[in-house]
Amino acid sequence: MKVAVIGAGAVGGTIAALLHRAGHEVEVTARGEHLAAIADRGIRLSGAWGEHVAHVTASERLQGAPDIVFVTTKAHDAAAAVSDAGDLLDGIPVVIVQNGLGGMSVASTANPRARVVGALALFAASYLSPGDVAVTATGSVYLGADAGGAAILAESVLGNVLPVVVTPDFAGALWTKLVVNQINALPAITGMSAQAVIADPGLRRIMTDGMQETVRVALATGVRFAPLQGLSHPILITFGRVPFAVAQLLPLLFARRMGAVPNPGSTLQSIRRGQRTEVDYLNGAVVEAARAAGRAAPVNSALVALVHEVEARGRFLAPAEVFARTGRSGRR
Repeated sequence: MKVAVIGAGAVGGTIAALLHRAGHEVEVTARGEHLAAIADRGIRLSGAWGEHVAHVTASERLQGAPDIVFVTTKAHDAAAAVSDAGDLLDGIPVVIVQNGLGGMSVASTANPRARVVGALALFAASYLSPGDVAVTATGSVYLGADAGGAAILAESVLGNVLPVVVTPDFAGALWTKLVVNQINALPAITGMSAQAVIADPGLRRIMTDGMQETVRVALATGVRFAPLQGLSHPILITFGRVPFAVAQLLPLLFARRMGAVPNPGSTLQSIRRGQRTEVDYLNGAVVEAARAAGRAAPVNSALVALVHEVEARGRFLAPAEVFARTGRSGRR
């Protein structure tokens, strides 16, 4: 099958390499040194799902008409990526694999003729260097169900190379993933791995506060969380109410699932590469949802501001600075 991956970074590069290893004809888009490395020597995959060198067709823009497309760009690049592909996407399944809210609607607006399916990648992958990606922790891809059969094709393609779950409530799954994505901001602010952040009691407190705030905002706006990665609506309702001593067990569980390989998170990876982050679509989405409901989201607001500060100044903050800037003590 002809498969295209638009945005072959950590997640997209992993998907492209796995599909190439399974025998699909794969075309990817990338930019700069990453594109040059892929064109020269392929995508070199390593880590938890084994090693493979995927010699794929690579360019800045999609060249051929595929049977299915995976859009794995950052959320703020999705509209341009879909628009750039033009009529090559007309009538075919376009799987939007992104964090945050709004990716599907943006893609549908950019090309109303595409058969858009939402997806969430729960495996952890890192961009090591141009052309090199590594899977640091295995996990499933959650696909939104659709009435037109596009999700069925996506499941059949992806299901042969990694675990796939089809969920009938993709909107609820997005919000559950938004809680999980709270692991991203503090590594981007401090330059530390997610595991190191969670191991620090003070930083773990801030992360836990952000998670609980996200749950409370979601419930205030009528969200029902969909089951994802062992989390569910009843579990998250309880999590949003319990004291920190109990609530901190959730990020500690996330750290255990990540394993020993340092996981930088997608936001820190963007900063290390000098790229714009997705923080406005992660923590920022919580802030916007709270504002629309007439509420405040002070923890998420502070994290958005600090990530943007690191983006602008190119300097990570020490934990003590983070405690001071968020009004929290490092002593717990």
